[in-house]
Amino acid sequence: MNIKLEQYKIFNEAAATQSFSIASRNLYITQSAVSQAINALEKELQTQLFIRHPKGVTLTNEGMLLYRNINEALSIITSAENQLVNYQTLNEGELTIGAGDTLSKHFVLPYITQFHELYPGVNIKVVNRTSMETIDLLKSGQIDLGFLNMPIHEETIEVKPCLQIHDIFVSHYPNQKTYTYKELAQLPLIMLETTANSRRYVDNVFAKEGVLLTPNIELGAHDLLIDFVTSNLGIACVTQEFVSQAIDNHEVYPIAIQPPIKARHIGYAYLKRRTLSPACLKFIELIQDQLTT
Repeated sequence: MNIKLEQYKIFNEAAATQSFSIASRNLYITQSAVSQAINALEKELQTQLFIRHPKGVTLTNEGMLLYRNINEALSIITSAENQLVNYQTLNEGELTIGAGDTLSKHFVLPYITQFHELYPGVNIKVVNRTSMETIDLLKSGQIDLGFLNMPIHEETIEVKPCLQIHDIFVSHYPNQKTYTYKELAQLPLIMLETTANSRRYVDNVFAKEGVLLTPNIELGAHDLLIDFVTSNLGIACVTQEFVSQAIDNHEVYPIAIQPPIKARHIGYAYLKRRTLSPACLKFIELIQDQLTT
């Protein structure tokens, strides 16, 4: 069959109004065009759809059967078209973000707040996982966008740096001494668990200098590190940008080490083969705008 969607739209309007002339006015086409479309449709389907009267038309049984189904189908198509328009204009939609607790609180949350103010119709879901678990969620298509502690090397994942951060050690009291890596490793250390990508990064930095870090306490949450330091339980490895308030308030004090740990980045990531939704693209745009200002 070679029936075009436009023919069904004309049929649907004629069936709803039971008039070729009214259908032509509603569709802004000529009555002749309506008649030609209906005739072509009846010929293609090899059945009579309308009984013609001097003052209008009525549907045959076959026409009524077709009308019920076509009307429902066109409603679904119209709804889908409207949804697409709403997604494009971000009047509605969904955005699922994956990030660890620390990144969610200290970096992603302000962007989510700004995005929600701009596009309140978009439903945002945040899944809290480690960087490696976030990568798995990206690969399986369960999230649209992930925020990760770099470096990350995954062929199927595109990662873009969006925030430079520094790993430092802090204590509860001021300390003017500059420590070597070996000297620092002898102190009572508090660090994140080895499943954290940031922990592995620091471990690798020290390992390249021939020093193995064996912390006294390992924690699963970055914010707890400061709590343990202020309880005088040891020296913690933290992200400087995420504890700036504690440093400014003199709750903790940075410890100088030589050489300093090189800066690394937080990055946003997405699956290379996946087409990004308008909501995801707009969220990335917010981040990029912030980077250029």
